[in-house]
Amino acid sequence: MAKVRKSGTSRAKPTAHHKAKQKKTKSLPQHPPQRGGVELVDPLVQAQMKLYEEAMGLFHQQKFQRAKQELEKVIAGPSKELADRARTHLRITEQRMKPTADQNPKSPEDHYQRGVAMMNLGRWDEARESLEKARKLAPKADHVHYALAALDCLTGEADSALANLKIAIELRSANRYHARNDEDFNFLQEDPRFTELLYPEKEGFSG
Repeated sequence: MAKVRKSGTSRAKPTAHHKAKQKKTKSLPQHPPQRGGVELVDPLVQAQMKLYEEAMGLFHQQKFQRAKQELEKVIAGPSKELADRARTHLRITEQRMKPTADQNPKSPEDHYQRGVAMMNLGRWDEARESLEKARKLAPKADHVHYALAALDCLTGEADSALANLKIAIELRSANRYHARNDEDFNFLQEDPRFTELLYPEKEGFSG
């Protein structure tokens, strides 16, 4: 009986059609990932973009001291475009951090900006004085009540913080979601009243 020959470990060579398919797949144009018009091929640029986004989040929360630190790190990164953006916002940040002692704040927004600047410098009494003036001039300004709530947390006044935050949320519901991720309110994390205020939809807090 004739024996069937085994093929052993030899592998079939790829056909011409298979090679063409592989070549075609490799030749497809690969667009580098982008975010905000900045190419994110380099891992260092990706890290720089993450820092920039974190800095802008702090900037919009009026946390200028921390935003300044993050923006300075962005400027040292490899992407010139991101560095240029960071420099622009750094100038604005530094301007807003300057105490306005040489000016005479008149409008609610003037007092508010001064109050936030004092908060960033850790000058709690001056911050409260300015924010209280802003609230007196603009009692319906939700961001003023929100800033006062944050200041109350930083100075350990839970009852006042909850009262101010409640008003801020009543005036603008979006403040509820901002407060959930705001480190300034860490002081209240274990307070059930804070949980009830921020998560009213949770079972057990509906009443």
